[in-house]
Amino acid sequence: MPMRKRYLLTPGPTQVPSEVLLRMAQPLIHHRTPEFSQLFAEVQRGLQWLFQTTQDVLILAASGSGAMEAAITNTCSPGDRVIVVNGGKFGERWLKICAAFGVQTEEITVEWGQAVTVEAIAQALQRQPQAKAILMQASETSTTVLHPVQDIAALTRDSETLLIVDGITAVGATDIPMDRSGIDVLITGSQKALMLPPGLAFITLSPKAWQHTERAQLPRFYFDLQKERTEQAKHTTAYTPAISLISGLHEALQQLQAEGLEQVWARHTLLMTATHAAVRALDLRPLAATHPSPAATGVWLPPTVDGVRLLTYMRDRMGVDIAGGQDHLKGKIIRISHLGYAGPFDIITAISSLEMALSRFGVTLTLGSGVRAAEAVLLPRWPAVE
Repeated sequence: MPMRKRYLLTPGPTQVPSEVLLRMAQPLIHHRTPEFSQLFAEVQRGLQWLFQTTQDVLILAASGSGAMEAAITNTCSPGDRVIVVNGGKFGERWLKICAAFGVQTEEITVEWGQAVTVEAIAQALQRQPQAKAILMQASETSTTVLHPVQDIAALTRDSETLLIVDGITAVGATDIPMDRSGIDVLITGSQKALMLPPGLAFITLSPKAWQHTERAQLPRFYFDLQKERTEQAKHTTAYTPAISLISGLHEALQQLQAEGLEQVWARHTLLMTATHAAVRALDLRPLAATHPSPAATGVWLPPTVDGVRLLTYMRDRMGVDIAGGQDHLKGKIIRISHLGYAGPFDIITAISSLEMALSRFGVTLTLGSGVRAAEAVLLPRWPAVE
């Protein structure tokens, strides 16, 4: 075969625009200078726009898991009880962080591929009326499910219980309004819809959540959000920031603002719809059939196909990286991203390469049927010829 071009179609890390890469390649500036503070201030305003909040959005040099840890350690005390929605790999991460810090958990177990119900949350709150917080994902990346965060926020808005939301593959992909919904803590990471390499985490707290930080007794040092809030109010950081990533973030936010927030959400929804149409045209089943995430689509593979070998073949022989399943879904599903710097032809590439790979693995299908179904969704949204 001739030289292969690589295609990154995983739900994190995602593709990075060339303009962002070029911004990050510029010579470093010192982080304790007026030049950096001006850049930082513009990024802070852009993040408030993205999170739909008037609150401070703090920037941490960490992955999204660092912000998850910070959300717990800055709002909880030893022995506090929280409600955890466990519907995937990252719901499990909430449980592990709580266990590490001695926070007691009331677990709501949700079948992988299904969304938590508002009724399940309401019942958990009845059992645990003194719960310090509800911890959940907005978009569970491992199962490609979108949870009903805004409906759940209505249960906690007028109570002392915090709603802490991992929005790592939701913020920038779907409408998740921090202030309007009444979410108390919302986080995301740089390598998702923000179109950056890994290395930055973002967290914002409601006034109610900030009140909890004044009483929280869990140990913290690097992820001390009150300290970061004080420093970042001066357009700097408590510790050395990831300067190049923040420079790239400035460019990425400008691109998102030029597109428009509602248009960004609509693009993600369109790509999700096209992907689901293609999957069904290939006689495959989406993992999250009823509550799909606009970030990625999980797909059940035919039982005759070893998903690990399929992904290896696509990566090493076709140059196409998509994601597989985790834990008990490993080898059984694939996950196709339509997150961040993604457009229609990324979906066409993902589906056409999947068709060809499945054919190589002995699956009987009509080549082009998935691509045709995706095109039927995408073409009506294409500009007309002038």
